[in-house]
Amino acid sequence: MFTEVKSVHFIGIGGTAMASVAGAMKDKGFVVTGSDLNVYPPMSTFLAAKQIAVMNGYSESNLSHKPDLVVVGNAISRGNPEAEIVLERKLRFCSLPELLKEYFIRGKRSIVVTGTHGKTTTTSLLTWVFEHNGLNPSYLIGGIPNNFGQGARFTDSEWFIIEGDEYDTAFFDKRSKFIHYLPEVAIINNLEFDHADIFDDLASIQKTFSHFIRLIPRNGQLFANGDDSNLTPLLNVTHCPVKRFGLGEDNAVRAFNLKLGPTASEFEIPSAKFHIDMVGELNVRNALAVVAAAKHCGLKNSQIQSAFSTFKGIKRRMEIRGISGGVTIVDDFGHHPTAIRETLRALRLKFAGQKVWAIFEPRSNTTRRNVFQQELALSFADADAVVISQVAKLEQLKAEERLNPEQLVKDIQSLGKPTAYLADVDAIVEHIARHAQGDDVVCVFSNGGFGGIHGKLIERLKFRK
Repeated sequence: MFTEVKSVHFIGIGGTAMASVAGAMKDKGFVVTGSDLNVYPPMSTFLAAKQIAVMNGYSESNLSHKPDLVVVGNAISRGNPEAEIVLERKLRFCSLPELLKEYFIRGKRSIVVTGTHGKTTTTSLLTWVFEHNGLNPSYLIGGIPNNFGQGARFTDSEWFIIEGDEYDTAFFDKRSKFIHYLPEVAIINNLEFDHADIFDDLASIQKTFSHFIRLIPRNGQLFANGDDSNLTPLLNVTHCPVKRFGLGEDNAVRAFNLKLGPTASEFEIPSAKFHIDMVGELNVRNALAVVAAAKHCGLKNSQIQSAFSTFKGIKRRMEIRGISGGVTIVDDFGHHPTAIRETLRALRLKFAGQKVWAIFEPRSNTTRRNVFQQELALSFADADAVVISQVAKLEQLKAEERLNPEQLVKDIQSLGKPTAYLADVDAIVEHIARHAQGDDVVCVFSNGGFGGIHGKLIERLKFRK
């Protein structure tokens, strides 16, 4: 199927993985086009830099150039005019994971990083450990690592490191994406309920992770968070080797003498000490998983630490977007209650003594729903003040399914936190401009563009009265 492909069209090219793979394929010499409804930074600027033509909106005419292959993003559903014309004209099409499996991963040594939280950070750090030590890995990451400047690259190396998402593959393939990735080495960071639009409960998520574990060969290796009680029931397998990592004494790969500082963290394993320029316990666990996997693949402690010392982080993960009017603006992708809680804990360390604001956009398919109505309130415990915006895409949800932001505000206020519900981005910007003081920190939590709020805050705070 793929031997005759010279031109590829991506339906839904604005997604992080879709855009990253599109850019990497352009680098390989393919003619690449794409379409989407709304492409925002950093992927819009990334695609523009790659000189990839992005068609605004979906239309049958977007396929008039008759590409050899159409890649259908997992956000595309039946009724999309481009999906309909693909089926009607029997054009060659596939999902992104299928493209990756058959065109890029097969024949490689695949390392798959999974889990509810920390996938992007762990995959970025592990990839940099390999890159820093001359292994030139192929990779696909659901974000933009600052050491690389792009989220995907395909090389001639035997190694392929990939972030494995449990979300479904496409409208025609409801299996989790990571089922396609041919894992030799697998990392499972943690496991919690998420993606309420496609999973009914925690048990259904555990089931799809169990399917992933079944794919690890007998000469492979699974590294799993041994401190996670939701993951424990899945680890009693004999078809592949399993090693548990974590802070508890029963873990085969254990971190101890943990030191969490305002700008860095330190931990030890029995044979070495490690230092990372990242904040918070969650990042220590991410780094510990990287140590375990890298050592399994033949790297030495000194090589791993050398890479840790030069790691530059990832865009949209506690990324400081600017300081304006004395106020520090932080961008974070966090949208699950646990991710929000851990990020705020890390910000508490990083900006000790400073007032921390949290601005939250309920935008993910889970946080738009009321499944985390109670948990979300508790996740803001380490914020000094909170702003909640309107639930995104309200029209797509029944009233009884939606998160109730007004109730969320009341619940957070009951914890003693000044909290406001402001539906409009401009209203939020004005609220911060009126109430934030110099030396305050404002962290924006959203998995989308959020109306360009970061730039608007930076610009407005320059001129606040």
